Amino acid sequence: MTMRDGDLLTEKIIGFAIEVHRQLGAGLLESAYEQCLCYELKQGDLAFRRQVPLPVVYKEIRLDCGYRLDLIVEEQVILELKTVERLMPIHEAQMLTYLKLSSIRTGLLLNFTSAVLREGLRRIML
Repeated sequence: MTMRDGDLLTEKIIGFAIEVHRQLGAGLLESAYEQCLCYELKQGDLAFRRQVPLPVVYKEIRLDCGYRLDLIVEEQVILELKTVERLMPIHEAQMLTYLKLSSIRTGLLLNFTSAVLREGLRRIML
């Protein structure tokens, strides 16, 4: 995947997320936004996996700690959906860790509580 292909994919995903936010507004549970975003991804013919288990590997042991990625799109982008007052550095740190553990290089943090979704959006690259 070239950088431009990755940009096109993330822009497409962001467009779908904006549509969900435009239709629903702020104030719902994260799970509602996730389900609606999955609908948009499916309509857009993008392959995705939802609530993907993410084990932690420490030295030679694999720990199933209960971490789950909200969505992986086209096996290239992790989506982490939030419904918080504002994104904090800990959310970005969490995404960086998810990227490292999964070997995926691009992540999108999407905060659906933001008045305008673009204000609650962070693209994180590994």
